[in-house]
Amino acid sequence: MEKNFIDYIRIFCKSGHGGAGSKHFARTKFNPKAGPDGGDGGRGGHIILRGNKNLWTLLHLRYVKNVFAENGENGSGDNCTGRSGKDYFIEVPLGTVAKDEETGAVEAEILEDGQEVVWIKGGRGGLGNARFATPTNQAPEHAQPGEPGIESTKILELKVLADVGLVGFPNAGKSTLLSSITAARPKVADYAFTTLTPQLGMVEYRDGLSFCIADLPGIIEGAAEGKGLGHRFLRHIERNSVLLFLIPADSKDHRKEFEILYTELKEYNPEMLQKQFLIAISKSDMLDEELREAISKELPKNIPHIFISSVTQQGLTDLKDLLWKELNG
Repeated sequence: MEKNFIDYIRIFCKSGHGGAGSKHFARTKFNPKAGPDGGDGGRGGHIILRGNKNLWTLLHLRYVKNVFAENGENGSGDNCTGRSGKDYFIEVPLGTVAKDEETGAVEAEILEDGQEVVWIKGGRGGLGNARFATPTNQAPEHAQPGEPGIESTKILELKVLADVGLVGFPNAGKSTLLSSITAARPKVADYAFTTLTPQLGMVEYRDGLSFCIADLPGIIEGAAEGKGLGHRFLRHIERNSVLLFLIPADSKDHRKEFEILYTELKEYNPEMLQKQFLIAISKSDMLDEELREAISKELPKNIPHIFISSVTQQGLTDLKDLLWKELNG
């Protein structure tokens, strides 16, 4: 999965040139000066982004370095318009953001299956000389050239679309939780940054209902400044409706761990603080009632919390109920 997950692509794009209008005059057997009949040039091909729900990564674009749309054909006599250039379609997973490399401006966001966005427009075709005929100028000698296409280096970024994002330090137990409540099978091991790429899983809820949860790469202090996996990790949190902070029961300071995670999100993008927050204390099978009460007192009063254990399945049903309530409250 890690080698096959690509969430950032740099690509050189060039839309098609518009075809030139025709400077043509009709000549018939009985009327050698029948007048201008030059047709318009065809439009240059667009570069179009199209959402595809069956794609989860930008891997298929890994070796696509250059994208060229087709040029429009020139106009011709008898008022024939040139053929438009073929559009170039780039299929992308839902959650893809398209940016200009030079300005950093977001130019498009693909959020729905089948959604199409004209990312880079092809050049307009030039007008033929027939368009310029007037009562006082019945034989115009000029036609328009086609507009050039646009060329630019662009960026495609994938921000994972999931209902719930798991946030926590490396080794907080996110991968273990994901494998316990979904059919996803992330790699689980006892060392930092086991998860280097987002892992998605569907949680089966009651009555055939379900929601999507993402195990995101572990955050570290300083991630907002780009340390560790930094921005690459944080951008995947932007689209999650609910953020589930996972803090292990054996943490030295539960309140401080939460505050570090909270601060990183705030420094990266203050808008993230508008999301729904939940706290789950993982590995809780090692706690007695007294320790649970002590940890509960440490945690922020305004954020719901729950004690869980992925190993013993303790609290997982209650966690699903709580998540569903927050998603549909």
